[in-house]
Amino acid sequence: MNRFVRVVTTASALLGLTALFAACHPEFDPKSYPLPGQLFAAGLNEYNKKHWDNAAQAFDQLTHALPARDTMLPLAYYYLGEAQDKGGDHLLAAQSFSRLAESFPEDSLAARALLNGGRAYAQMWRRPELDPEYGQSAVTTLQQLISLYPDSKFIPEAKVQLAHLDNMFAQKDYSTGYHYLKRRAYDSAIIYLKDVIRLHPTAAVTRNAYLKLYDAYKAIKYTADARDICQVMLKNYPNDREVASTCGSASSAAASTHHT
Repeated sequence: MNRFVRVVTTASALLGLTALFAACHPEFDPKSYPLPGQLFAAGLNEYNKKHWDNAAQAFDQLTHALPARDTMLPLAYYYLGEAQDKGGDHLLAAQSFSRLAESFPEDSLAARALLNGGRAYAQMWRRPELDPEYGQSAVTTLQQLISLYPDSKFIPEAKVQLAHLDNMFAQKDYSTGYHYLKRRAYDSAIIYLKDVIRLHPTAAVTRNAYLKLYDAYKAIKYTADARDICQVMLKNYPNDREVASTCGSASSAAASTHHT
């Protein structure tokens, strides 16, 4: 029986006592449970009932009351983060998960905590046009998971989340570049569009960034740069009709280069 199952089983055995305390105290009060095991059981009971605020109160008190080496402490941080996240307190949840991973890097919950922490940060950056601070925090947290626990079963899910965030960062730069392009601020547009291509080469919007960069170069008569971008696009998107229509065939682009 592993540590997680043993602690939860022990807590479940205390649910009878928890119910007795709850009967005497209809409003949930963590201080009504004098023993850590009783408070853990009460918090778990509230968690299972989806009473997220009550569960968070119980596990938060446990994180302050338990000794540093107590085997329940990592679980308390984990359930605290889960309760906070499910209750909508994503920033507090991310901090709780990070505390678990930082304080107990060898614990079996550490990798999962980093994944959940990254997802909690990502929840606070829902649209590319918003301040990306929490998106960057999500990336940093997920990259820590991949770096510190390369054999973790959570790596594939972390990579999926990172790809989603990469698309959002790319969309943010692309939207800014396109905005400048429409305003004919070509130099600024070029900077942002080139950032999309350089920093986010596999993002969904990167193809569009190439096409708009081509438009920017053509608008300011940077013929050589436009031709170079076309050759890259034809190589990267050989079956794309819009790229072919914009640039012509690969052979004609090469011929143009030869005669210039």
